[in-house]
Formats: sequence, structure tokens, C-alpha cells
Amino acid sequence: MLEVLDHIGLFAFAISGMLTAANRNLDILGGYIIAFITALGGGTIRDLLLNVDIAWMTSLSQLLVVIGGATIGMIFRKKLRSWRRTLSIFDTVGISVFTIVGVQKGLSHDALAITAVFLGMITATFGGLLRDVLCNEIPLIFKKEIYAIPCLLGGTFYLLGDYFGQGDTTWLLWSSMIFIIAFRTLAVLFSWKLPLIREFK
Repeated sequence: MLEVLDHIGLFAFAISGMLTAANRNLDILGGYIIAFITALGGGTIRDLLLNVDIAWMTSLSQLLVVIGGATIGMIFRKKLRSWRRTLSIFDTVGISVFTIVGVQKGLSHDALAITAVFLGMITATFGGLLRDVLCNEIPLIFKKEIYAIPCLLGGTFYLLGDYFGQGDTTWLLWSSMIFIIAFRTLAVLFSWKLPLIREFK
């Protein structure tokens, strides 16, 4: 199940990366590079922190999924652009999946519980962070817009469910992802924001 979800996240983030590149008027090569960084950047940083083999370097299926997602994003970019919140939707799906994948991988390598939650957040958001930096934008994670908080809370929800639960954890995977998607979607719809540093006196 986690492997399937991981590929879904890669696909969603690859589309997100390609759409961002198209919005910044990058060429085709630049689009594919941004798509790869968006989809694979967070997981790469996670694996480096865990001192394990980088997953996509030995997985042809991951590379093909990213190429496929980026290509679909490029071909259908005009239709996807017409949907006002398309980029946010693909981002939201991506972070919900990658948060759980990151937490699970951290736990499987005996990371501390709090570390596993942060690994989930890193997996989910750092690809987008690198995408935004390379596209000369302020990363979403650094803005007032709530982006990383749903990952931290959703990762904690999954962690607690995994610790106290027993038996089949499929429900926990889906409920954790739905929690993240719902939280992030509500934050966008109702413009929930974190306070700025300068607002503290």
C-alpha cells in the first residue's frame, strides 16, 4: 500500500512541478528538471538524513512515474491552468501521501517518534521548497499560508494510530491522508494563516 501511495505522490508532485515551471516560462528541459526536483527532492533529503540508499536511484518505476506525471502536466497544462486551484490540489495530494511515507520510513529505521514526524514533513514539503526556490518564488512553507502544519499534525495522527492500533492499518493510512487533505483544503478555502514574526511585539 505504501509503495502505491508513494507513486501517487510522485505523480501528483511531478504535475505540480511541471505546472510551476510552465507558469515561470521555463523551457521543456527546465520543466522536467523542476518536476523531478519537486517529486523526488523531499524523499532524497529524508534518505540522506537517515543515511540509507536514495530510493529513486534504484527504482525504475519511480522515475517512469515522474516522467509520466511531468509529461501529462506539460501536455494538459492549458486545461489544468484553467482550473484555478489545480496547483494547490496536486500539492495537497502530494503532501498527504509523502507525509505518511516519510513517517513510516523513519519508524522503520528506528528514528525517534518526533524525528519520524519531522521526516514526514520534510518528505512532503522540501521538494516543493526546492521547486519554489529554483523558480524564484518564496516557498509556501515560509509564507503565512498554512502548508507544513497539516503534515505535522497528520504525521502525529498516523504515529499515534500506529502506536495504539492493532491489526490492519489501511484505515489509518487513508484517514491520516484525508485529515491532511481536509486540513490543507480548509486552510486554503478560508485563508487560514500563521502570524508573521513582525506581528509579535
